[in-house]
This record gives sequence, structure tokens and C-alpha cells, in this order.
Amino acid sequence: GRGGWGRMLNLDSCIERCYRCELLSELEVEELCFRLKEQLMDTPNVKALKAPVTVVGDIHGQFYDLVELFRVSGTCPDTNYLFLGDYVDRGIHSVQVISLLVCLCVRYPNRITLLRGNHETRQITQVYGFYAECVRKYGDARVWTAFTDLFDFLCVSAVIEDTVFCVHAGLSPSVLTVEQIAVLDRFHEIPSDGALADLVWSDPDQQREGFNQSNRGAGYTFGEDIVERFLQVNGLQHVLRAHQLCMEGYQVMFSDRLSTVWSAPNYCYRCG
Repeated sequence: GRGGWGRMLNLDSCIERCYRCELLSELEVEELCFRLKEQLMDTPNVKALKAPVTVVGDIHGQFYDLVELFRVSGTCPDTNYLFLGDYVDRGIHSVQVISLLVCLCVRYPNRITLLRGNHETRQITQVYGFYAECVRKYGDARVWTAFTDLFDFLCVSAVIEDTVFCVHAGLSPSVLTVEQIAVLDRFHEIPSDGALADLVWSDPDQQREGFNQSNRGAGYTFGEDIVERFLQVNGLQHVLRAHQLCMEGYQVMFSDRLSTVWSAPNYCYRCG
């Protein structure tokens, strides 16, 4: 049982330590993940957001870039944030990145939203570094288990002001309407194919129309016609996604219908 621990958690102290790149205790991580799961249980798959909001692409364990981003764009809760996924793996401070973001979500639930990326899964984190980092920093896998169980609860998409559709990666041949995303069961590991997989794996393709096989081994590539149809059917204006590195920090394509955002600290996409 969790006993009285839940009442003992000092969130502001946790946030302060996270900003200093310090590790939280295993118990604190488990309690924070428990609280955020409770909060996300009732959150829809497609979260409706209001402008102004700052949208952030992949972080991949780059803690000091995240802190710099808050310095440049404003800290939470002074600035509203939507993160598009891929918090962990590759970088060396994945634990500190996800710890800080989870703290902020628990403390300021109406100010910050985390979407799920393709790296927020048990399978991928065991290959690209997050699992090994958790074991190295804590001596066992309990913290990794707490975070990856939490990842099952993250929303998969958001819509800003009924006009901008936000998702980690892209569109899916299984999804023509936003309503079809709303009814998916998201509370489990992302499968290797199907709508959930496509939303966190697919990429736009400027050379080819339609949906085509992706060389990532999961998801699809999708052409301008697909984006145009999706926006039209859903009465939306723009698709905003991350998942791919763009040298300038962001890239706009398909006649300003789709943007890719990559989170170098100076490049956040401001909506509103």
C-alpha cells in the first residue's frame, strides 16, 4: 500500500531539485507517476487546447536544452506548453527530463500537456538508452517501470483552437476523422501497426501522394493529398508534428498545411 506517502510529496521541492538536474527518489518518482496517471485517466485521446500555447518537438534527454527552452520561452506556469513526445532516449539526461516534465504536469495540469512519441514505449526505451540510464542511475528498473507504465496514459494528439492538429509523427490510413482517434484505446504499449502506431511513426513525403510504406519499419509516409483531405474532412487548417530532425528548427511544407518542429531551444512554434 502507498500509505500516507501521497500526502508527503513536496511538489515544489521536487521541481526545484529537478531544475538543478538532481535525481528524485524512487518513491517520489512512483508517487508522481501515480498522480499523473490519475489525472490522465479521464483525459481524452485528443486534447482540446486554447492559444496561446508554445509547442515543443523532440527533447531526447537533452536536459540543458529543455532548461534553456524554458528560459527563452518562459517557465511553466507563465507560458502554456504542448510537448509533442520523445522525451527520453539518445540524450544522457532522459531521467531528469521526464522527471521535470512529469512534476510540472502534476503541479500545473492546465498549463502543460505531454503527448506520446514513438520513444515513449517499453520496447524502444530498451534499445535506445532510457532503460539502461534508469538502471545505471537507480540500481534497478523500478523507475523505468513507473515511467513506462505512465507512458501508456499519455494523450496521442491535441487540437489547438479547433484549427491546428498536433501529433508526434503523422497521419494514418486507419484515421480519416479526429473522432476515430478519440475512440481508440490508448492505455497500453503502442502496437507495431494500426492507428496508434501510425500517429507516432509516420512521416510526410513531398515526393509522393497517398500513403506509402515507410523505411522506418513502422507507420507510413503520406503525401500532400492526404494532409489536404484530413484537414478538409475535419475542418482544420494545419498539422503540427515533430519526429524528424530539421536543421532550421522547423520546416513548413504542403503549401503551409503542415509543419515539423524540432526543439533546438530557440525554435518553439507559437500558436496565437
